[in-house]
Amino acid sequence: MTNRVNVLGVGISVLNLKTALAAIADAVRERRKGYICVTGVHGVMEAQDDASFKKILNESFLCTPDGMPMVWAGKLNGQREMRRVYGPDLMLDLCAWSENSGCKHFFYGGADGVAELLAQKLKLKFPKLKVVGTFTPPFRALNVDEENKLREQVGLSQPDIFWVGLSTPKQEKFMAEFLPKLDVTVMIGVGAAFDFHSGRVKQAPRWMQRSGLEWFYRLCCEPRRLAKRYFKNNPLFALKFFAQLTGLKKFPLE
Repeated sequence: MTNRVNVLGVGISVLNLKTALAAIADAVRERRKGYICVTGVHGVMEAQDDASFKKILNESFLCTPDGMPMVWAGKLNGQREMRRVYGPDLMLDLCAWSENSGCKHFFYGGADGVAELLAQKLKLKFPKLKVVGTFTPPFRALNVDEENKLREQVGLSQPDIFWVGLSTPKQEKFMAEFLPKLDVTVMIGVGAAFDFHSGRVKQAPRWMQRSGLEWFYRLCCEPRRLAKRYFKNNPLFALKFFAQLTGLKKFPLE
């Protein structure tokens, strides 16, 4: 388990892409089961009103600093080596590592056809990548037949890394529930990475990602879906984090 920084009661792992990749590679080699939450402001704010979700984040194998505010929080707590571990970048780095390690991948999530398209695009980029399955779930909880089908498919393929491309907190709750049910080693919830790497949605320019402005780019691309999230969550996060920094309010890790 990595060290964590307390951000409003959520333990964000002290990581950068290199150390995250090393930790995941070790878990895969040693067959240590766990799920990984790629967490930014949205996840932290969802956890403020959902104790069960906060518990899921804090019991994860890794809770990576997905957004720049998580990195800034780490640096304010003296963690100078902490860097953004962005879900789409983590996916590419793990796929590159997998070409020589023999690691097997399974893609779960996205809209119709997205998981299959993602697998095709990644295979073009990484020809030696072993993709052993994809599954597109409905926009609701799986029924008994669908769950049995998924368990059978995963049982036959036994993936090392099971990628989950839903939305937060849906993907984290899915991982916490299904990790014990499925014959997988590591589950990683990466949300929009499915859309980005399949080519369905464009990513923000690197300079916007590094400066903490990716949210603004995504808001301009999807204003109806994201306006409420960003205009509510971002200012509220800033206020709460200021209160935590100044000691006005305590946010214990639970």
